[in-house]
Amino acid sequence: MENQTQQVTPASEARSKVTLSQGRGGILGVKAGMTQVFTENGESLAVTVIDLQSAVVTQVKGKEKEGYSAVQVGFISRKAKSATKAEQGHAKKVGESGFYHYQEFRLENGATADGLSVGSVLSPDFLKEGDFVDLTAMSKGKGFQGGMKRFHMAGGFKSHGASVSHRSLGSIGNRADPAKCFKNKKMPGQMGHARTTVQNVRVVRVDLENNLLLVHGSVPGPKSGIVTVRRAVKKIG
Repeated sequence: MENQTQQVTPASEARSKVTLSQGRGGILGVKAGMTQVFTENGESLAVTVIDLQSAVVTQVKGKEKEGYSAVQVGFISRKAKSATKAEQGHAKKVGESGFYHYQEFRLENGATADGLSVGSVLSPDFLKEGDFVDLTAMSKGKGFQGGMKRFHMAGGFKSHGASVSHRSLGSIGNRADPAKCFKNKKMPGQMGHARTTVQNVRVVRVDLENNLLLVHGSVPGPKSGIVTVRRAVKKIG
């Protein structure tokens, strides 16, 4: 009897791919690091490599039931032992035990979720070389920092008896009246680890075969951080 070899297709490749092309579109990726590429003129460009891993559609929301139109996607699969029972039940319909990250992409006014079905994977086909995108990610956490690093304050005098007060903020009050420090005064505190968006970033290259996106310049956050890529809101139209 002849040996028959059965080829197993990965679940990510078996899923149908859809393009979220309404409005600003949307795709998720993981920051892989930075490198450089050379243009035809020999110019060196510093680029950030974004790994466009599979973003699976876990729920399609409509105005009839939820009151608004949106697509919920799950990103980066997680094992069942690290997911709650509720999360396992939510991800069961797409054949997964859970995801580390969930995110919604709102559809524009009047747009519908036609062609978007649960279990499909978002495709980066709406991105082309030369397009401009907005990149959103969590910035690196810097911990507790002073006013000079946090808000670029000038500091005090550097000599002539300044002692060790040359990095101080100076006066924070205001005379005898009102005799208090106003709210929202820029002072030392926790810096970083905030949702940050960089606008109008140019797409240098889109590698659909390896699911890689190369953008010009730096991207917020550390390596392995999750990055949301959408069309530049200031460039639409």
